[in-house]
Amino acid sequence: MKINSIKINGYKNLRNVEIEPFEKTNIIFGDNAQGKTNLIEAIWISSGVKSFRGTRDRDFVDINGERAEIEVTFENSFRTQTIKIACARPNVREKSVTLNGVKLGSVSKLFGNLNCVVFTPEDLELSKGSPDNRRSFVDLSVSQIKNSYSSVISKYDNILQQRNTLLKNINYGSSKKDELEVWDIQLARLGAYISMLRYNYVKKLNSFTKKLYNQISSGREELELFYNSSVFKDLEGEEDFNGKMAEEYLDLLKSTLYEDLKFGFTQKGVHRDDVISTLDKLNTREFGSQGQNRSVALVMKLAQAYILFEETDEEPVILLDDVLSELDAGRQEFVKSKIENFQIFITCCEKPNHKTDNQKLFEVKSGHIL
Repeated sequence: MKINSIKINGYKNLRNVEIEPFEKTNIIFGDNAQGKTNLIEAIWISSGVKSFRGTRDRDFVDINGERAEIEVTFENSFRTQTIKIACARPNVREKSVTLNGVKLGSVSKLFGNLNCVVFTPEDLELSKGSPDNRRSFVDLSVSQIKNSYSSVISKYDNILQQRNTLLKNINYGSSKKDELEVWDIQLARLGAYISMLRYNYVKKLNSFTKKLYNQISSGREELELFYNSSVFKDLEGEEDFNGKMAEEYLDLLKSTLYEDLKFGFTQKGVHRDDVISTLDKLNTREFGSQGQNRSVALVMKLAQAYILFEETDEEPVILLDDVLSELDAGRQEFVKSKIENFQIFITCCEKPNHKTDNQKLFEVKSGHIL
């Protein structure tokens, strides 16, 4: 999979951007606050995913502008396709989204067409940071392989919110305990399904990251990843998410009801699960150095790209937003060597000293490509 052309006008500070990327490495350089990350973000949004920077709808259009337009033409092994996204003030939430001229209901409907994997400086905290970040990482990764999964996550989150509100109302005396049953049954079925898919993905993730970490550490340490469920003791081989697994999940919700009512929210469930990484049996979050945790994060992101390639038979587009500058020379070369066969977009501040035949350079200044 590769992007053939990008046209952007009015998205944040970008103006009249028209580029034809190289099929291999594309280096986007320039001073800070010139629009480099905006370009990477526009590509990412075109893949149907929310901004990795948390950009709100109202910020799509430049503060002094009226309209934002993004057009990305890309090809996979079957055909060439074109994505167009446009919005205008004052109703920036009402976006015009088309794929090959066919209108879609929302940007999220683009998901599964243009496959991308993005690396940001924040991703280097994946191993050591919040469990919520690791859950989001796994959920996005699973969604890229199984498009319907993202709607399951949304349903679970909505039902969890309803259950937590009901728990508080029961404490206030405005609702009764038996009202929980309808929410618990739904939560258990969805939670069991999510647990199964997350477990299977992390199992595959582990097989890739072990090999990659062995290479980046020159065999000095052994990495293991495993899915830590707050509901199930053992998920190996489990498939009956509508039956046995859902019943076990429901039993747990019933057994923890007292604690849930006491604290006013659901204590256990897939929203409390985590992905644990260990080096030589020691938890990297607790005992790993900064360098070790960064290496673990890197191989997790690389494995995400490899698994997506394996599952879809299409190389995803790799987006590196100012992440290489955060790494030492050894890790920079390792990352580059592992993605050299993909189409890559790299942002950086300095113009490379040497341009090779496998690179194309784009300088960004004040929202324009020079």
